Amino acid sequence: MVDVRYDIAFKLYPYEKVAAQGARAQRHPVVIVGGGPIGMATALDLGRKGTPVLVLDDHEGVGQGSRAICFAKRTLEIADRLGAGQTMVDKGVVWNVGKVFHGDDKVFEFNLQPEAGHKFPAFINLQQPYFEKFLVDEIRVAQSQGAPIEIRGRNAVTRMAQHDDHVALDIGTPDGPYQIEADWLIACDGARSPIRDMMGLSFDGRVFEDNFLIADVKMTADFPTERWFWFEPPFKDSGASALLHKQPDDIWRIDFQLGWDIDRAHELKEENIRARVDAMLGQDVPYELEWTSIYTFQCRRMEKFRHDRVIFAGDAAHQVSPFGARGANSGIQDAENLAWKLDLVIRGLAPDSLLDSYSDERVHGADENILNSTRATDFLTPKSETSKIFRNAVLELARDHAFARPLVNSGRLSVPCVYDGLPLNGADMADAPTRTRVGAPCVDAPLRDGFLLDRLQGRFTLLALNCPLPEVAEVDGIAVHGLQLDTTRDAVGDALADRYLGAQAQAIYLIRPDQHVTARWSHASADDVAGALRRAIGQKGTP
Repeated sequence: MVDVRYDIAFKLYPYEKVAAQGARAQRHPVVIVGGGPIGMATALDLGRKGTPVLVLDDHEGVGQGSRAICFAKRTLEIADRLGAGQTMVDKGVVWNVGKVFHGDDKVFEFNLQPEAGHKFPAFINLQQPYFEKFLVDEIRVAQSQGAPIEIRGRNAVTRMAQHDDHVALDIGTPDGPYQIEADWLIACDGARSPIRDMMGLSFDGRVFEDNFLIADVKMTADFPTERWFWFEPPFKDSGASALLHKQPDDIWRIDFQLGWDIDRAHELKEENIRARVDAMLGQDVPYELEWTSIYTFQCRRMEKFRHDRVIFAGDAAHQVSPFGARGANSGIQDAENLAWKLDLVIRGLAPDSLLDSYSDERVHGADENILNSTRATDFLTPKSETSKIFRNAVLELARDHAFARPLVNSGRLSVPCVYDGLPLNGADMADAPTRTRVGAPCVDAPLRDGFLLDRLQGRFTLLALNCPLPEVAEVDGIAVHGLQLDTTRDAVGDALADRYLGAQAQAIYLIRPDQHVTARWSHASADDVAGALRRAIGQKGTP
């Protein structure tokens, strides 16, 4: 076993010689560097909106190995808007319950989605190769429907130069180099981003002094479909913590916390990995080792995510520890935030300063994730004897006392970012539900005809609950979709009213294309809506 390899799991975009190779550099509206989940989600979103996009990837498909496996409800909702959500759920392992142990004893369990009335579960476990494949499958569907998306495998960027109105790129291929130009370049090329390095940009933060061993094992086991986490696990040589998750195809993810001063080559020997796994599962449990790796915690980000015509997303822009499933999930939120803004800018419907708000909002999200990830790491790995005494006291209290359970941090799981207090936000109705406040992503709710989020498709939507819609069909060339619902006639149960009205009798919501609330009122005129929409696209001086 080795900790870095690139065995192809799915060969999705085999290399083909570029027809224009050797000719004058062709200009593209958008070039995305990196064909991982963030790059493909961004390409699919832009392409479905009609914006031409070229994806460059230095491989020909999806690499072997699970890597990211936990995909959150918000990510599934975004994938569903792009056409791939249900396919992911059908393949994935659905789970809502997690259990926390200290040694042999169960401390407590939690349910991440205790309420009904949502189309998607709190989480699914799905190997990253499948997640990427399903996005590429949907890109193929979109291409057949006319979406202007192109993917070039084994096309690696070797040099770049930024100019006032474009970015010039040198591309290396098996048939030699060629050049292209991009009006906008999106770097989705991972934590070791070559684009970031070419630009000499920093990637600052903390690297934690600890190592974690991942072992993906194939076995048939009767463990429940839950997240199990152990502090000071009882298994021999299992380290300071351990984690067990089920994935599709009878694959189980096991993590062992090894400590800082280790011999990586020694730890990655198959016999040593098997010794740890055998101690956890039992000597008589048959299994196969599918994939192994060792990683360290890193919580870092770039100072800003937009650099003129180059925009960074996903791990290229920020990195957090794997505990909490914040990496890929937050990257998909980057893609969702960026696509609609860049589309409007390219179509001349919004100033390019709107792209600065992408950086502002997603830096806000990255800081939230880094804070939570850092707190989890400090709880997992106490830095002093006093910290360890406190940690163990919290675990002891949590067995019997609910007040202590929020203090237990085994990697608090990803929740969508709320853009509180940021410039694109408009008016907010007083005494309305906090969870659907301005800046928050819309919460799903069951309707007699499907679910609410099914009705909010990649566009500005004006939602009127129990009242007439203001007469607004478009604002400055931007279409506004109207959706009028009666909570007693169109909804199933009380979820829609509880989540969007609270004590209010009626409400009007203006919702962005990424399904975040940009303004809400109890009563609103057409001028109120127009002003809020102009603010949402970065127009200065609007109310």
